[in-house]
Amino acid sequence: MNSSLASSFGLTEPVNSNSSGATVQRVYDDLRRRIISMQLPPDTTLSRAELTDTYQVSQTPIREAMQLLKQEGLVRIYPQSKTVVTRIDVPQIHEAHFLRVALETEVVRRLAVLDNAQLVTRARSIIRMQEAVAEDPDQLAVFQELDELFHQTLFAGVSRSGLHLLVRERSGHLDRIRRLHLPEKGKAQGTLAGHVAIVDALAAGSEDGAVKAMRDHLSRTIAKIEDLRGIYPDYFA
Repeated sequence: MNSSLASSFGLTEPVNSNSSGATVQRVYDDLRRRIISMQLPPDTTLSRAELTDTYQVSQTPIREAMQLLKQEGLVRIYPQSKTVVTRIDVPQIHEAHFLRVALETEVVRRLAVLDNAQLVTRARSIIRMQEAVAEDPDQLAVFQELDELFHQTLFAGVSRSGLHLLVRERSGHLDRIRRLHLPEKGKAQGTLAGHVAIVDALAAGSEDGAVKAMRDHLSRTIAKIEDLRGIYPDYFA
């Protein structure tokens, strides 16, 4: 996620304090963003030599960033040969969705019974930012970053930012189909409607309403997996 977006809402990103660690983080974050946004689609070969030129770093942080991406299942490393962006794995999508539903419904359940006025104000601000870019096809990546920021803000509201990182680390395949789904007509507006329903329920202090709104919100893209596989057969394992 864009670190300036997170910091503007009082949220911190997992950046290592030492300079070499920060370099690895920078390379990893940008490569992950490019994979999730499909700028680097499945089956793309990643050349370490080209990446060292792109990021103006040595091969060591490139290698370490690749290992982080491998742990998320976003790349496959062939020793002494090449590194390739993986195809989208449907079983991993379902696992990530199960995890998100389990955690995020509990997050909003807890938020609904707290004094959440400040969080509601922050969440509505993010929704307004999303509305500003929702109709611009050139701003889909920004819209998706704001979507992640919205959910990160909810986790932070119950002091569970570490769990948001867990969800992020497990959601690479899910995030890619979300990106493929986003250009579909009405998808961005549906996402916004889901966010509004969640925040309205939180503002009303409705636990059941917040849980239902979150569950409905998270189900939209999952229901489209087979349609997306039909449109982009070469992107799926």
